[in-house]
Amino acid sequence: MSSMASAALITCRDAAFAYEGYIAVSDLNFEVWRGDYLCIVGENGSGKSTLIKGLLRLKAPVAGSVLIGDELNANEIGYLPQQSAAQKDFPASVYEVILSGRLGQRGIRPFYEKADRAAAEENIERLEIGNLRNRCYRELSGGQQQRVLLARALCATKKMLLLDEPVAGLDPLVTQELYRLIDKINKELDITIIMVSHDISSAIKHASHILHLKSKQVFFGTADEYKASRIGAGFIGSERDG
Repeated sequence: MSSMASAALITCRDAAFAYEGYIAVSDLNFEVWRGDYLCIVGENGSGKSTLIKGLLRLKAPVAGSVLIGDELNANEIGYLPQQSAAQKDFPASVYEVILSGRLGQRGIRPFYEKADRAAAEENIERLEIGNLRNRCYRELSGGQQQRVLLARALCATKKMLLLDEPVAGLDPLVTQELYRLIDKINKELDITIIMVSHDISSAIKHASHILHLKSKQVFFGTADEYKASRIGAGFIGSERDG
């Protein structure tokens, strides 16, 4: 994957990524700019998670190019992955989990410094979880754990967050509260959001742009353009019918 200075944070040109030797997603042509809120949508197996790994530079494209601009480094991307059962049972305090988001910023420094602890405190306050700071992470509810992981991801970045199904399994009230916090991060901090989601109705409500995958790119544009498109109207209609 190439890296170069650009006005766009990410520029994909005819890019394709493979999974276990097979092309998982192709025909990727889109740009992500500072402050965008991009939702990646599509059915299971459409290539969403493979693309996320490509954007994190854990996979190189097998065709085309993915250019990283605005001096964005891999360790400056905050990432909130889907959790496994083992990860949900992690025996550490909330503060320790959030502070660990600074690991990528430490470089060769063996210990956390004042700036690392200040960032953790700032994001604890931002995510409104000061009352949880001394709690054991594995004792928290699903919604509380996601707030902690979002604070941890924020400790790693001032530019971009990649969120993989951050509201999966949460009840509607907790889901809307998490969306509110993500909106706040996007608008108030000017942090670019790239979020994988199955929740199309919420995606078009909150996102500025939609990328729809079906093992290849079938749509990229604004949320309003998506609602007016044939594929967007069809997908939204099928979600409502379901």
